[in-house]
Amino acid sequence: MTDLPTLLLIHGFPHDHTLWDAQVAALSASAHVLAPDLRGFGAGGPVPDVMTMEAYAEDLKKLLDERGLPGSERIVLCGLSMGGYIALAFLERWPERVQALVLCNTRSGADTEEGRAARQETARNAKEKGVPVIARATLPKVLSEHTRTSDPELVASMEAMMARQRPDAVAAAALGMAQRPDRTALLSSISVPTLIITGAEDELMPLPTSEAMHQAIAHSELVVIPNVAHLSNVEDPVRFNATLRNFLSSLPHA
Repeated sequence: MTDLPTLLLIHGFPHDHTLWDAQVAALSASAHVLAPDLRGFGAGGPVPDVMTMEAYAEDLKKLLDERGLPGSERIVLCGLSMGGYIALAFLERWPERVQALVLCNTRSGADTEEGRAARQETARNAKEKGVPVIARATLPKVLSEHTRTSDPELVASMEAMMARQRPDAVAAAALGMAQRPDRTALLSSISVPTLIITGAEDELMPLPTSEAMHQAIAHSELVVIPNVAHLSNVEDPVRFNATLRNFLSSLPHA
C-alpha cells in the first residue's frame, strides 16, 4: 500500500535501534517503519563531546532526505524518553515535515539543577567506570517490578543492549540531555494528531508529567499502560503496538 504513513521510531538512552524490534515486526503492515541508530549508538560513528537533541534531530532530517519518503514528505515521529526530547526538537524546527507525533515515557521540560548534575555524573561514570555499570544501575529505574520478576529474559536483553553502547556516545548523550531547553511552550502550538503513551509505574517520568503534556496539547490522546515503567514498548509490546496501530489507522491518508 502506497498510502501508509512513514513512522520514524527514535530510541532512548542508552539504547539502540533494537529497542524497537517488537514494533518494527508488528507495525510493518500499518506503516513504513524506520528505526535508525542515533549517532554513536549501535552502528557507531564519531561523536562530539556533547550531542545535543538538536544535533540528533538534524541527523534524522538528513537521513529522511537521503532515503526519500514513500508517498509523502510528512512523517509520524515517535520518540521514547530521550527520543521524545529529540522528536520535540525536530518538530520545533521542521513542523512542516511532521504528520503526527507520538511521545512515549518522556517530558517537555528541561532538567533541574539536580538533574543536570546527575547527567554529568553519568557522563563521567561512562568513561571512568564503564557503561555496564550504568546499565546495571539503570535497570531497576526503567523496568517495573512486575517486569523484572516475570520476564528475566527481557531484563537480561535490556541490560545487554545498554551495556554494549560506547562510553563516548553515552557521555555525549548525557551531556546533551543536560543542555536541552524547556520546550513546554511549544506544546500549545502543536496542531498535528498527538499520542502520549506512558507506563503506570514509570518513576522517571511520573504520570503527572504525561498528564501535563496531554492538557497542553490540544486534541491529544493519553494512554497509560498498567504494570509497566519507563520502557513501555518492550514491557508490554502487545498493548503498546495495539495503541500505536490504532493511532496510525486513525490518521488521514496521505
